[in-house]
Amino acid sequence: MAKDYYKILGVEKSATQEDIKKAYKTLAKKYHPDLNKAPDAGDKFKEINEAAAILGDPQKRQQYDDYGTSDFNGQGFGGFNYRDFQGANFDDLFENLFAGFGFGGARKRGPARGHDLIYDLDVTLEDAAKGVAKSIAVTKNATCDQCDGTGAATEEDLRTCGECNGTGAIKQTRRTPFGYFATTTACKACEGTGEVIEDPCKTCGGEGRIEVTKEIEVKIPAGVEDGMRLRLSGEGEAGERGAEPGDLYVMIHVQPHKIFRRDGNDLWIDVPIPFSMAALGGEIEVPTLEEPEKLKIPSGTQPGEVFRLKSRGIPNVRGYGTGSLNVKVTVHVPEKITRRQAELLKEFDAESKKKKGIFGF
Repeated sequence: MAKDYYKILGVEKSATQEDIKKAYKTLAKKYHPDLNKAPDAGDKFKEINEAAAILGDPQKRQQYDDYGTSDFNGQGFGGFNYRDFQGANFDDLFENLFAGFGFGGARKRGPARGHDLIYDLDVTLEDAAKGVAKSIAVTKNATCDQCDGTGAATEEDLRTCGECNGTGAIKQTRRTPFGYFATTTACKACEGTGEVIEDPCKTCGGEGRIEVTKEIEVKIPAGVEDGMRLRLSGEGEAGERGAEPGDLYVMIHVQPHKIFRRDGNDLWIDVPIPFSMAALGGEIEVPTLEEPEKLKIPSGTQPGEVFRLKSRGIPNVRGYGTGSLNVKVTVHVPEKITRRQAELLKEFDAESKKKKGIFGF
């Protein structure tokens, strides 16, 4: 009786090749004898691989669907031994199994893009509010000017790889428990680039890149917040052999201010006023990020009361208005007073006692 390979892999008959690949990989990991010590794990593993070998090949799958047979001219699983897979890398096993089924393999890698870089930049609250241009020094790998990034002493010294004929890949046919399969791997001679350097550039030693320190101007927009990241395209490390460079990411760190606290686009400040001003009212001068501004304190102001100065905070980094400066009043109680001040306070206290207290008696 023919085996139900769809049932073995737990997929429907309408399953796509991607579904079959996913199911196989999950089950192969579950029942691999290195990980599963159950007595029947080896048999299950063999059965799973057998099912994947049939359903993973469109031609064999079609024959199986039409005739319900797993006999493919002796190219099945005769002599299968799960020990052939002990210690195998699952990803390698998986890719090797499906490489012969048209699912792709190693291709010409080509020169790699340059690495991205990260630079941490401290800015003051004032600079964050107004915006500023800062010059930073970044040490990175840049394209070698001598060879224009090729790594070769001259253009003639950059040749097509003889091992892979410029494809960057080596195709091999190997025998596996599932039959003969073609696998494609990156060419080791050229590291997958398809080219080899016969005489390397003397300046960069064949790397195509040299280490430099570059001064870069960073324009910090007004309203930038702590933790924001600015991207400078193409200012990262140079790519291999003239490939695209990476990017530079500048991480903004807004330093704490000695008197202002930031909350989004708003600023907060604590301002002490004397008891007499809280009771009688008056006018104070409040510091801002620009010029000081006068603020009227109404009589009867209570400790902790907040006064709002509009548009004296931080501008929105996207240009949507400016936050406020919130002035929180604290009432200052002097530690020492003069005799005259004490007499006046006693008079005030005596007058206050003639009125009902805060509890109404």
